[in-house]
Amino acid sequence: MNSAIRDIRLAPEGRARINWVRQYMPLLNELEKEFRAEKPFEGKRITVSVHLEAKTAYLSLVLAAGGAEVAVTGSNPLSTQDAVAAALAEEGLKVYAWHGASEEEYNEHLNQALDFGPHIIIDDGGDLVHMLHTSRTDLKDGVIGGCEETTTGVLRLRAREREGQLAFPMFSVNDAYCKYLFDNRYGTGQSVWDGIMRTTNLIVAGKNVVIAGYGWCGKGVAMKAKGLGANVIITEVDPVKALEAVMDGFRVMTMDEAASIGDIFITVTGCIKVIRKEHFKKMKDGVLLANAGHFDVEVWKPGLEKLCVDKKPMRKNIMGYVMEDGRILNLLAEGRLVNLASGDGHPAEIMDMSFALQALCARYVMENEGRLQNRVYQVPEEIDQRVARMKLASMGIQIDTLTPEQAEYLKTY
Repeated sequence: MNSAIRDIRLAPEGRARINWVRQYMPLLNELEKEFRAEKPFEGKRITVSVHLEAKTAYLSLVLAAGGAEVAVTGSNPLSTQDAVAAALAEEGLKVYAWHGASEEEYNEHLNQALDFGPHIIIDDGGDLVHMLHTSRTDLKDGVIGGCEETTTGVLRLRAREREGQLAFPMFSVNDAYCKYLFDNRYGTGQSVWDGIMRTTNLIVAGKNVVIAGYGWCGKGVAMKAKGLGANVIITEVDPVKALEAVMDGFRVMTMDEAASIGDIFITVTGCIKVIRKEHFKKMKDGVLLANAGHFDVEVWKPGLEKLCVDKKPMRKNIMGYVMEDGRILNLLAEGRLVNLASGDGHPAEIMDMSFALQALCARYVMENEGRLQNRVYQVPEEIDQRVARMKLASMGIQIDTLTPEQAEYLKTY
């Protein structure tokens, strides 16, 4: 078995998890049948680095059904589910990941997933792309292109593009309508609160919830918090987004002001040091600190470490940082993605759309080999539209179409 996983004996449990989500992912069901018949990836190698849980596993199996040789690794050490990794390995895919990997082990897994020389990469957060441009430049010429799943990864891609350093074309799946309007908003909104509530077993209603960032992910987290009965406070650096939050009925203030008010803090910005030492000093005893950005840099752990006089585990996935005055600040999931490190990630029905986009964009990359420039591309409109129509059809919903007269009329504008 050419894999590096925790325990192959966990495969039956992982297979059950994959089969469960498969029932609720009709778009991937359809693409699996299509790919199995057409074999669009025959002879191609694909490396997938996305949070390694059941939904990602099903995407990987769909790509394999299309004829691809697939290597899979995680994109966060705490989001890998060992049972799912075992199930994929038993299916014959190359799998390099285990839960709780050290930084050294995580990087080794990324290297192993790249070792077979992928033609297409599917990235989440940009670690594969970074490695192909730094320590694994020996492989970059063989890459036809790839897709990026999340906001943080797209930011890293665009920075590399601006510097003229991007070595192959990449598609920003994150910016597709069928991704950010649903995955970022409804997926993040539900999964973040699922992770927080299952980890803490505390009520949300009546609490002051401070959400840093009012992009699409922040909007989703705020909407769910409001529905759960929380008093929602938004912090922002973008005046337009801040104004939008005000118009949506939320209080808006600086983090410096919110620090002494909040009971639950959630960062959703993709930036560094969003909550830091001066904020920790003002916080109430017993606050909950959670991050929903890709990297564990938003709730600044070095600042917590310097201020605390003691640390103690409070519950599974909760570390209590004891301040000099006796206050305890509770950090969930080590400051990593709370919806995955403390939960199962986005609902299957949501990831069905996002992963359908990934699969179709991967095929588009392959079919347009040699015709794409080394830059960041938006998902083609026809792919976005197809995913939306597939989703509606799976829900039994039909919509109107323009009559020829209406279509002609609209051309006059």
